[in-house]
Amino acid sequence: MKLRALFLDYAQIFIGSLIAALGLTMFLVPNKLAAGGVSGIATVLHYVFDVPVGWTMLGLNIPLFVAGVALLGKSVGIKTIIGGLLFSVFTEITAGFPVPTQDLILSAVYGGIVLGIGLGLVFRGRGSTGGTDLAAMILHHFVPSISEGQGILVIDFFVIILSGLAFNWELAMYAWISLFVSSKVIDLILEGFNYAKAVYIISNKPEELSRKILTELGRGVTLFRAKGGYSLNDKNVLLCVITRFEIAKLKSLVHEADPKAFVIIHDVHEVLGEGFSFQADDN
Repeated sequence: MKLRALFLDYAQIFIGSLIAALGLTMFLVPNKLAAGGVSGIATVLHYVFDVPVGWTMLGLNIPLFVAGVALLGKSVGIKTIIGGLLFSVFTEITAGFPVPTQDLILSAVYGGIVLGIGLGLVFRGRGSTGGTDLAAMILHHFVPSISEGQGILVIDFFVIILSGLAFNWELAMYAWISLFVSSKVIDLILEGFNYAKAVYIISNKPEELSRKILTELGRGVTLFRAKGGYSLNDKNVLLCVITRFEIAKLKSLVHEADPKAFVIIHDVHEVLGEGFSFQADDN
């Protein structure tokens, strides 16, 4: 099982690095969109000094890898180094691929989507492409008050400012769009597409509500004991997870059984278990 899991991790890093490179070479780099990170710096340097993007990324990443290993030790794993190498090499290999569009908004959106899918797969494989992530970890090492997330934001901000100075501010604004889209797509890849709703119901008729949810919705219910903060009376809280298409039906069931029930509904990005990620065993 460990060998299979390791193979899947490296397969995701390999495929993700290739897809991310296509996002750069087919959408972002040809349209001068430097959407943050080492790839953004490499894009600016490519147009200013006519240097290849892929090898420039590798050249910028090598000192980051060395500093990361020296300062952070084992937290900079082999997967990070391999991810950074693959991303740089694939960027150079795909540099001559056709450019689908020169429309800036399309390039920013689709470039962000493709780049986000690729990086999301790399992260799912528990890897990284180095670059901004590694730089943020090093920055956090020297300035602990700046979190790694804040470090990434600060570095990406200055990279896009650099692109505005090197190209123009309109291109910098399109780069922000691409950065935003890619970050959202990465979240989707990591958190999953299986959106559901978690529902908390505070009711004085928990048994009747549980029965209705079990029989009419076919969903499991978990009951909690709670205490009201104002009244200090004992309360019954029901928890169930449903799909977005079952919300209206559940509201109707709750209203029928207990019109005074207090209902809280919030998003759940991924659900693992019977009825969602796998079906019940009929045997």
